[in-house]
Amino acid sequence: MELRHLRYFIAVAEELHFSRAAERLNIEQSPLSRTIKQLETELEATLLERTSRGTRLTWAGEVFLEDARRTLLCIDQAKANVKAAATGFRGTLRIALSDGIARSRLTPLLALCREEEPDVEIRLFEIPLAQHQRGLRHDLYDAGFAFSNDVDDGLIAEVAWKEPLVIAIPKRHPLLAHKHVPLDEVVKHPLVLCHPEFCEGCSRQLESLLASIDSPITVAERVSTHDLMLTLVAAGYGIGFSSAARIESSHHTDIIIRPLAGHSHVMTTYLLRPDTEPSDQLNNFMQRVARIGL
Repeated sequence: MELRHLRYFIAVAEELHFSRAAERLNIEQSPLSRTIKQLETELEATLLERTSRGTRLTWAGEVFLEDARRTLLCIDQAKANVKAAATGFRGTLRIALSDGIARSRLTPLLALCREEEPDVEIRLFEIPLAQHQRGLRHDLYDAGFAFSNDVDDGLIAEVAWKEPLVIAIPKRHPLLAHKHVPLDEVVKHPLVLCHPEFCEGCSRQLESLLASIDSPITVAERVSTHDLMLTLVAAGYGIGFSSAARIESSHHTDIIIRPLAGHSHVMTTYLLRPDTEPSDQLNNFMQRVARIGL
């Protein structure tokens, strides 16, 4: 089995279409089909079912897809580690990011790491929360940041920092009559919320907040990124939730920030890591996270 076999299989598994996968790989379809057949013969398992209605993964194919992705990631990380060592780095921390973590805290954290431990390379990986947790369990990442503390067995979620939750309102909106907007007034208007598939932890925190109001809500749109949420709010689609720092860093002049009324509402960012004794490098990183989070 060669690495190209894994790359070919991943392309077909993601496209679920041999012609599109061949185009993506810049090869002809017939050698791609032969390679997949050879792979299935070697593994003694059917990975893909081909029918008149299309192509789909078998259960064996789904399992192999996850392992194939992890194998290629390990190879890429091994190459990066050698390159980092050759350029003078003495260690590497692999940090996963999920849920669109705010750059307002991440930027000073990375700057502090470069200042205090310049010979440790920090590599960042933006991935969905489920992949994030699998990677921590399989030693693909050393730690990560997410908005969720609902973690798998063998992992720890610790509070990294908290930021006040505010609402994003388009200009000339009736809610601007409030200096501090009651949540029960917010939910009378259409909302632009993060999509749970792309921002799982953020979605969970907002759902918990909205569940505290005994009122039906209208969701105008569910979005995959913070920037798209702000764009739709600015266009008048609805009201959004965020932190003041994230909105201000986006420079949307057509959006007004208002705090929520009542007791303080916050969005919590968690540091996720394996439930094992951290390395010296990771322990130093965690201490810097604590300083940034103050």
